[in-house]
Amino acid sequence: MAEANERVLIVGAGPVGLVAANSLADAGVPVTVIEASPELPRDLRASTFHPPTLDMLARFGVTGDLIARGLVCPTWQFRDRATGVVATFDLGLLAGETDHPYRLQCEQWKLTETLRARLEGRAEVIYGAEADGFTQDGDGVTLHLGGPEPRSLRGRWLIGADGARSVIRRETGIAFEGMTIPEIFLTMSTPHRFEETIPDLAPIAYISDPDEWLVLLSTPTLWRVLLPTDPGLSEEEMKAPERIEARLQAVCPKPGPYPVTHATAYRVHERVAQSYVHGRVLLAGDAAHLNNPLGGMGMNGGIHDAFNLAEKLTAVWNGADASLMQDYGAERRRVALEAVQAQTMRNRRMLNERDPAARAAFHDELRRTVADPATHKAFLMRSSMIQSLRDLAAAA
Repeated sequence: MAEANERVLIVGAGPVGLVAANSLADAGVPVTVIEASPELPRDLRASTFHPPTLDMLARFGVTGDLIARGLVCPTWQFRDRATGVVATFDLGLLAGETDHPYRLQCEQWKLTETLRARLEGRAEVIYGAEADGFTQDGDGVTLHLGGPEPRSLRGRWLIGADGARSVIRRETGIAFEGMTIPEIFLTMSTPHRFEETIPDLAPIAYISDPDEWLVLLSTPTLWRVLLPTDPGLSEEEMKAPERIEARLQAVCPKPGPYPVTHATAYRVHERVAQSYVHGRVLLAGDAAHLNNPLGGMGMNGGIHDAFNLAEKLTAVWNGADASLMQDYGAERRRVALEAVQAQTMRNRRMLNERDPAARAAFHDELRRTVADPATHKAFLMRSSMIQSLRDLAAAA
């Protein structure tokens, strides 16, 4: 084991923290991961992996496992709730630009499970330990852990990958600029096979409607249904079985009740930290940026953060100037603002549009987009997050 100060501390054992940990460990950088949960959570959070993310993860040898445990989705759709398919996007057009010309639907816990196993014997992982703040100086960072037996850990650098309510971001005092979306997002999971009852349904479908838009996402065993919900309701009212049943029947009427295995209601934010770097403290993933889930860019963007951060931090660890970490912050913050936030906010506006003329114009634009191969491919390059990475590389 390395000396206490000769390591990188990573708070958060989600996809972002574990990608960073694996990247650093592969490069010979000592790592300690601190996770507040007593074990890796198996919750139904993000499930969409975009092509470049699968390309990046291939260096760990885990992509094949994810594909085997997930659902390959070569197409996705924009639909109208009343009239059906507006445009179907074919990710096969990205062949030659990526080794994985499709989206993969695979629950994020399957990735964290695999990445944690890959760290076995190469990095320390501490569970059930809540970060309670930090202090830093010119040589390193001291992370303070709370709980019944408070203690401190020392490292050269600290990565805050501890999610939307990041303690590390809060303690830096960095502003988290943006907005909170008015409605609550309600996600329900059901084994009902929507593809058997909704004509021409792709496994990923964004469905617009002037009164109530929705998203349908298939996983290997379940369909996830996302609906905007009145924030004036209590969570108990939102998740009341009779209310959930009525909403699912409105999506797709069927005989008998819907089996629902999981339901969660959550607030959605569009926020980006004013800086990703605070001395020797680095922010990544949801700790640095939040966006709505329409487009599946949150987890993917966080994983891209982690790879960028780990590459630069490895160089600094091996003697490069520490100012390289400022480049990490500037590059990934620009992507969050100009690519991820811009795209996800546009997605929400498109689904939420109520003006009939504006809706018709947008649907016509989508039809023209898929009708022309060059425009179709350019759209997919942006929506699959390949273009933002290319633009970043070109600027660098």
